[in-house]
Amino acid sequence: MKESETTPMLGRVQMPSTLKGLSGRLLLLTVAFIVLAEVLIFVPSVASMRVRWLSDRLNVAAAAAIVADGFPQQDLSRALQDETLMATGTKAIVLRRHDAARLVAVADIPPTVDAQYDLAAVEPISAICDAFDTLFFGGDRIIRAYGPLGDSDTTIEVVLADKALRKAMLVYARNVLFFTVVLSAITGGLIFLAINRMLIRPIRRMTGNMRDFAADPTDSTRVLQPADGDDELAVAGAHLAEMQKALQGTLREQKNLADLGLAVSKINHDMRNILSSAQLMSDRLADVDDPLVKRIAPKLLRTIDRAVGYTTDVLAYGRMREPAPRRRFVPLAPLVVDVSEMLANDRHSGVEFAIQIEAGLQVDADSEQLFRVIHNICRNAVEAMTQQHDHGRLTVAAVRTGSVVSITIDDTGPGMPEKARENLFTAFRGSTRSGGTGLGLAIARELVLAHGGTIALVEKPTEGTQFRIELPDRPVPLAAFRNRAS
Repeated sequence: MKESETTPMLGRVQMPSTLKGLSGRLLLLTVAFIVLAEVLIFVPSVASMRVRWLSDRLNVAAAAAIVADGFPQQDLSRALQDETLMATGTKAIVLRRHDAARLVAVADIPPTVDAQYDLAAVEPISAICDAFDTLFFGGDRIIRAYGPLGDSDTTIEVVLADKALRKAMLVYARNVLFFTVVLSAITGGLIFLAINRMLIRPIRRMTGNMRDFAADPTDSTRVLQPADGDDELAVAGAHLAEMQKALQGTLREQKNLADLGLAVSKINHDMRNILSSAQLMSDRLADVDDPLVKRIAPKLLRTIDRAVGYTTDVLAYGRMREPAPRRRFVPLAPLVVDVSEMLANDRHSGVEFAIQIEAGLQVDADSEQLFRVIHNICRNAVEAMTQQHDHGRLTVAAVRTGSVVSITIDDTGPGMPEKARENLFTAFRGSTRSGGTGLGLAIARELVLAHGGTIALVEKPTEGTQFRIELPDRPVPLAAFRNRAS
């Protein structure tokens, strides 16, 4: 998809509003979690409230029963019983001591009691179940509650309607609900403000910056200015700013490559016409009956052909159109000799060219692409040693180990600068001399990788620069191996 097609699509993605975005979701989640926590607290608390309410009724009834117990031979009058039952909210009060029971006060008791509860042995699960049973199904039932009277062996027992109990529980539940709503609103609001300031605002700022940067990545003013701090968002902002700067650098390099490719394509058109004329003249030199001319003419023809190919190197690299290598086994020594003869035209350079390659050594490679690789590296070495204004030595050696050919290119020049080492195979950055483009090593690396090989700078104890190229043979198909064996 083209950039012109993606930018409008990014522009149509609108930033969500505050309440519809992450902050709104966090607010809802906070309220939900607080309500859930209050519910978990409400369940045991309402059960505890019910037990306390029944215990209070027992305690009030116990106080009245103790007074009545002081008159063991007399029963309370009807009026006093009614007042006692009204004050305690019960229908009957019974004292049990050992096997004897005394009815302290009694009103009209229904023939059946719907439920009874021992307040001396309350279990949490049963208390919760009884509490919700009262809330949802109570209000018109008669219940019996009993428990010990202090530390004595006397038991106080009351019979009462659960209507007042249910009403008190409903009031308690309403108060808890109101407290939950208020607490959720306050806590959720505070968490919303804190998270919105600490997280949502920086995230929205980074999101808006990414949207604006995507609209025009070449505008340096749209690079994110990272916020101060050492938290995760500040670190993410710093990394985003570095990525945007690196992307702008890459875009500038691609623009340079595109401009360079356009310029080379124009130069290439005129250069081909010039080289074609030179090629016609060199063809006529081949007909001259002179031994020296006949020896030089083929090399001149190869040089002109390579010059035509070199005019497209930069254009091919800029467009990423390097052709696939046409590999075959070629003798390596003659190829290196051609490189040395092409670089030895300047007799005043003072560079000695040494070739240490066995005559029968062959390498599985594209001869023209391998020539370009070795020529680019050797040319850089010759130029570096020529700038030194001193005699230098350039050695090209090769050895085969199994199915891999290792080629070493070693010079005695000034060595590789540290800046060039950091961007060794990067176009426009890896140049070792002033005014260079660094395309030579970049193209060499691309060609070597296309052969499935490696190229690396080798550390050496003496001055100079050494490159090692390793090229593996192609795997032999089983059918071809059998044909060869037969």
